[in-house]
Amino acid sequence: MAVLPQLNLSLPGILPTPTYMPGTLALLSLCMVFAALALSYNLLLGSGGMLSFGHALYFGAGAYGLGIALEHFGVPLWPGVFIALVGGMIIALITGAVSMRVSGIPFAMVTLAFAQAGSVLVRRNSQITGGEEGLSVNTDQVPDFLVGVINTRNLYWFTLVVLVVVYLVTVWVDTSRLGHLARATRENEQRVRVLGLSPYKVRLIVFVIAAVLASLAGVAYMLLQSGTVPRSVSADLTITVLVMVVLGGVGFRWGAIVGGVLYTLLDQRLTVLAGSEAIAGLPEVLRIPLSEPLFLFGVLFIIVVMFLPGGIAGTIDAAVRRRRGERVRGSLRDLDDAEDAGDALDGTAPAAADQVRA
Repeated sequence: MAVLPQLNLSLPGILPTPTYMPGTLALLSLCMVFAALALSYNLLLGSGGMLSFGHALYFGAGAYGLGIALEHFGVPLWPGVFIALVGGMIIALITGAVSMRVSGIPFAMVTLAFAQAGSVLVRRNSQITGGEEGLSVNTDQVPDFLVGVINTRNLYWFTLVVLVVVYLVTVWVDTSRLGHLARATRENEQRVRVLGLSPYKVRLIVFVIAAVLASLAGVAYMLLQSGTVPRSVSADLTITVLVMVVLGGVGFRWGAIVGGVLYTLLDQRLTVLAGSEAIAGLPEVLRIPLSEPLFLFGVLFIIVVMFLPGGIAGTIDAAVRRRRGERVRGSLRDLDDAEDAGDALDGTAPAAADQVRA
């Protein structure tokens, strides 16, 4: 991925231009931003077992936090990034501390309420957030190598670094004691409490880490798009990210990446397909539904849920496990056959019989 901007690769129907051109680099950068966001949500849902409908609030906090820091505080880019991440962490700490008082569907509803409140605040404070028209990046505070179409390659590398950082943090959390406790809490919260541990603290820490990672993805989105709109805070975006994670496979890090990339590519290409002449020439009974990208997404999601309940990664993992199981069973059968052959040998060849048994 790091050398892709240096190559001249073409994928007709998937990528709009060769890989070294700004159009494709911008699309791939957007794929990596949403892959990072899906990874952060997978940490919340897959590891912590927390179904949140307000995760976009922290994505928007990173995007709007950076824009407000650059525009109203007049700070350079990197201090602005720090302010945005700290702001996202504080918001997550406050909202998470309240949301963690309940679990299950009530938890999802509380997070949804916080997301809706954040969306209202963004839309109503036009002097700070730009209101319905959104907020643009103050490019005077951004280094020149990250501004403009000519620097799309640098923005691509920046989003790639963000994706790698988010991935490494999720790996660290999943393999640490915190990750083990989070999964134990997901499976049996009562047993964790009986052991003298605090499920509340574990879930809150995972919640805050996932929110900060989402804020980092929001920072990358703000720079890549040169601005943001209120949808980046809405619950609709959280539902979109949830579809990405389910499509890729809940609980699989690489599945979240695949889901984020695949959904973003489909979102871009299906929009082009819906407005193409091929769809316009179809009979009305086909043209009307196929001209709506959301209809195509809905059909795809239903197919995945029905026929690939574990998502892409879960299905592949199950197939690999089955093949490994068949290999183990085949090895055991060969061992049994060898033992039977050893038993059939007469006593005149004890060394050969021992060798067969070994």
